[in-house]
Amino acid sequence: MSAELLEKAKAIHKRVMTLDTHNDINVKNFTDSINYTKDLGNQVNLPKMKKGGLDVSWFIVYTGQGDLTEDGYDKAYKNAISKFNAIHKLTNEIAPNEIELGVTSADAKRIYASGKKVAMIGVENGYPIGTDIKRVKEFYDLGARYMSLSHNGHSQLCDSNTGEKDDKWLHNGVSDFGEKVIEEMNKWGIMIDVSHPSKVSMKDMIRLSKAPIIASHSSARALCNHSRKSQ
Repeated sequence: MSAELLEKAKAIHKRVMTLDTHNDINVKNFTDSINYTKDLGNQVNLPKMKKGGLDVSWFIVYTGQGDLTEDGYDKAYKNAISKFNAIHKLTNEIAPNEIELGVTSADAKRIYASGKKVAMIGVENGYPIGTDIKRVKEFYDLGARYMSLSHNGHSQLCDSNTGEKDDKWLHNGVSDFGEKVIEEMNKWGIMIDVSHPSKVSMKDMIRLSKAPIIASHSSARALCNHSRKSQ
């Protein structure tokens, strides 16, 4: 890259609001003594956001896929809530003068204009929803603005891309309950993330959703021939 082109790119980067749509977190990094006000050596924290010019970070409420049982759902829900609480602690208690939670595009623009960093929340794996449809609204109220319906392993909501490896499927796409969850997500304004579900699940989501879908951290299969990619 020429020096002239590099300077042009830097100028654009400095001028626009930049976003990273998927940053995993560890709740151990949200304590009073160990937190994102320090460069912890992790992927994203406030010092790195400032140094790199990253304005908006989507912090992720991630839950690995477990058993499709009431006990499994309960453990997943508690894990999800612990991560919601960690993000809220960062913005409300640890560094409220440096970063603020945004739940709308207007929020993001307002916070960005104030000079603070913006935190937004995505949910990776709808597994913590369990069989309680009311949790969709609960997660919305906690700040979730996108959610994927599965991760690595079939959830109660839809099949995962991982079924492609051995051609074993649970729902052949989105489950009946998953359809209801999509309807509820559309109702409240939680975007559907298709970065881990199966190809058939993705097609079902496109057909069922009344709002556009997103792929927060994946690509097209024409560029990378992997089961996580759409085509």
